[in-house]
Amino acid sequence: MFNLKAGSGQVIGTSQSYTSASASENIDASVESNAPSARVDDQTT
Repeated sequence: MFNLKAGSGQVIGTSQSYTSASASENIDASVESNAPSARVDDQTT
């Protein structure tokens, strides 16, 4: 499990817990391949 933090240190996202290292690695690979095309919804403005 990990937390995603903003520059201010505020936690803005938390991952789920994984049952195995391989499950976690599969998610890592998915994020790496899908993130470049992900839509950004910047709600700070």
